[in-house]
Amino acid sequence: MSTRIGLIGDVHASPQALQQALELFTREQVDDIYCTGDIAGYFETLAPTIALLQQYHCQTIIGNHDQAWLEQHAGARDSDDYSYLSNLPPTMQFNVEGKSLFMVHAHPPASQHGGIKLLDVNGDPIPARLEEWRQRLQDFPHDILIVGHTHQVYAEQLGKVFVINPGSSQFNHSCMILELPAMTVQTFALENQDILKCWNFSMLFSGRQAYPTEKQVGHD
Repeated sequence: MSTRIGLIGDVHASPQALQQALELFTREQVDDIYCTGDIAGYFETLAPTIALLQQYHCQTIIGNHDQAWLEQHAGARDSDDYSYLSNLPPTMQFNVEGKSLFMVHAHPPASQHGGIKLLDVNGDPIPARLEEWRQRLQDFPHDILIVGHTHQVYAEQLGKVFVINPGSSQFNHSCMILELPAMTVQTFALENQDILKCWNFSMLFSGRQAYPTEKQVGHD
């Protein structure tokens, strides 16, 4: 018996990449789908993005962009978008196939900022960062930690804790399937793009992607 879990993150109101990930999960016959937050941000297509998450019964936590959207749209408390985002939990804990999982947007216990940055700009692991987080997670009481926020794609065993970031469906062009109890991860590319293991604002000016400027969108 095994359970397959679809993982997405940092969708940033971009329904096209999200829909491709969700359709992939359907073809791969995952049992559940989880999102690491940041449903809002960068783009203006929030409502169709939320509709997709609801249609596919995706279990989602809140991210910093979601929190910022709520603060900026306090006058829209009666809207469906406000209701959806305001009811997202900051963290999620669940057990699957004898494994304990914890999901948070940036890092435990419930941070929406900072995050677990393990990779350099080329997408290669930084040994000092791996060791830093191995030490910081020594007493973490779960087998698996699922995070987002940093726009980095990795699945690293750090001591007793398997740390997973599926990356941003929009900016990293990635999603993942976690299989339990084997604790194996498959990473899938989206929108016929190469997976960018580490996406940062320098990508905005590389000519490879046409997105808003850093000045327009702010920071992660």
